Amino acid sequence: MAKWGEGDPRWIVEERADATNVNNWHWTERDVSGWSSECLRQLLLAVRVEGSEGFCQLTDISKLDGEASINNRKGKLIFLYEWQLMAGWLGTSSNGVKFRGNIKVANLSDENNMDDLDITVSLYKDQPNTPLLDLMKRSGVQEVRRVLGEYVHQLRSEFSQGMILPTATKPTPTPLQNKKNQIKTSKTQISPVPRCSCSPAPSPPGVRIPTCSFSLRETFLTSAEELYRTFINQEVFTHSAAVVDGRCGGKFQLLDGSISGEFTQLHFATVSLQLEERGDETELRMECRGVPSKEEDSTREGWTRFYFQAIKNTFGY
Repeated sequence: MAKWGEGDPRWIVEERADATNVNNWHWTERDVSGWSSECLRQLLLAVRVEGSEGFCQLTDISKLDGEASINNRKGKLIFLYEWQLMAGWLGTSSNGVKFRGNIKVANLSDENNMDDLDITVSLYKDQPNTPLLDLMKRSGVQEVRRVLGEYVHQLRSEFSQGMILPTATKPTPTPLQNKKNQIKTSKTQISPVPRCSCSPAPSPPGVRIPTCSFSLRETFLTSAEELYRTFINQEVFTHSAAVVDGRCGGKFQLLDGSISGEFTQLHFATVSLQLEERGDETELRMECRGVPSKEEDSTREGWTRFYFQAIKNTFGY
């Protein structure tokens, strides 16, 4: 038996402030696949590029296969991730003609640098050739590569908190601060990268309040597909990216910073939208559950006025 003070320091509990995982020696692992999946969706669906040919934007994620984890061994963080992605894009030419295609990323992983990513762009088989394809290959690929780099940056700088525990002599390491993305001005305009609002945060216990449910119906003079894209496109009304961190203390920003603020109190409700196409029109049925009873009337009015009527007034649906 070693004398006092001569033992292996890896096993001296006094060196750890909370006497857990001494000196961060043991292997710990944190699965971040769910967070990564949601974060990648948010970042990719915000991609939009514009040029003299027209503009293109990613509209849906058709494939998102992979996993991600953060590991701590001997006080060192190891980031492991591997993803295969495919997204659909919609392009609108300068004269208003629309084209659709795919963009694929085959090798987003911790073993590859951003410059090594294999990103391919194509048109759907039934689509004629268009200069928008060159716009996507030139600027779209660049923007996708940039937001994937942002995902890796957020993974490393923010989501690793708590993996390396504090010791009696070493405080918890401070995560790296994000640097503002600098975009060179050119004829091709690229939307700013939004911050992921999918980081989990502990929710303090709240006060139980009475809630209610209600339903709304509305008819729109457009296809179900176009109406669906209207609801999922964050720039549909303001024509600029929205940044929303949906948690207490989280920040939000609209209209390129003209509107900004902080969420001081949140209540979560469940909203489901069902779209049924009927010839040249689409019927929308909305079910809303868990709405505070005293907010029912204002919530009904808000959906009707700021969403349904606004969509009709903006797009003529």
